[in-house]
Amino acid sequence: MNGMHGIIFSYEKRNDLRELGEIRSSASIPFGGRYRAVDFALSNLVNAGVTDVGVVLHGRYQSMLDHLGTGKVWDLSRKRGGLRMLPPFNYQENWGVMPFRGKIEALAGVRTYLDEIRQDYVALMDGDLVVNLPMTDIYESHVKSGADITVVCGNDSFATDNGTYFEMNREGRVTDVLYNLHTPRGYRGLEVYILSKKLLCEIVDECTAKDQFSWRKALQMRKDTLYLRSYIWGGFAAQIRSVQEYYDRSMQLLDPTIRAELFTPERPIRAKGADKPSTYIGPNGVCLNSLVADGCRIEGTVENSILFPGVVVEAGAAVRNCVLFKEVIVRRDAEMAHIIADKDVEVLEGRTLMGHSSYPIVLEKGSVV
Repeated sequence: MNGMHGIIFSYEKRNDLRELGEIRSSASIPFGGRYRAVDFALSNLVNAGVTDVGVVLHGRYQSMLDHLGTGKVWDLSRKRGGLRMLPPFNYQENWGVMPFRGKIEALAGVRTYLDEIRQDYVALMDGDLVVNLPMTDIYESHVKSGADITVVCGNDSFATDNGTYFEMNREGRVTDVLYNLHTPRGYRGLEVYILSKKLLCEIVDECTAKDQFSWRKALQMRKDTLYLRSYIWGGFAAQIRSVQEYYDRSMQLLDPTIRAELFTPERPIRAKGADKPSTYIGPNGVCLNSLVADGCRIEGTVENSILFPGVVVEAGAAVRNCVLFKEVIVRRDAEMAHIIADKDVEVLEGRTLMGHSSYPIVLEKGSVV
């Protein structure tokens, strides 16, 4: 689709990711056994034929750079256009520089990049949104409707924080933009927007001149002068904004219905390969109702869990209702339940670690327990 350009926001948020967010942005958090959260935003755009994508970075971005590389996995490694890493802005918060204040500030920081966009329309997306959207249909619906901005909305079941809500009339026109509500109403925004490049530049310039950096406030101020139209998505969606959100949505992937909806063959989710051999399950190994990536070695028991590449579960060990990142080692006779283990964690022999479905325990990267 040569008519649409993609911009993905990968920035630090005031979230509750605890140890998971200390070394990476929420957009680069591993999800679903072999993916990163940003893989879904990129695949959404690429599946719609988008060939030019810019990723706005801001803090803790090394993991994102390592993962995306040149963009070859998503067919975005091109001589002209393709994947562009847009430089950090207002970083070094610990050294006194002001923290990130909103999407408008992000776009103002890459204002010259906006001028270079070749397409007439731009899709704005958050990198920590896990969803498989029919972006082609959304784009065509936007153009056909004549709307100034199309906002993609869903129900409130996917969100853990108080985000942006939209009220609309029967025709789908947005009548009010709401946020910081004590009692949410309307439809929850997925933070996916489509608008023309010209309008985007006008909004950025006008808000910057008035020292306004909130995108949702910009929409609220213009809801009566611009035609804001909604597109309702009724499928699976998850925002990676908290440990509880991450754990709950990960466990939902064990439901075949949800998994089939998120990973539909018509719109494949592309991801960086792990270059691992096939997973080995020993003679006494047990693996029940779990997602297991390549390169794992299971000689103990794994139930209702998600294992990323290279995980080792030794004989006698039991892993239940857990999410184990790459290269995690669970030694002999150890027991784990409701645990999220980051990369390179080692659980020593005979240890017992028990969290709860309402409060999963997080083991930080490289820790030995």
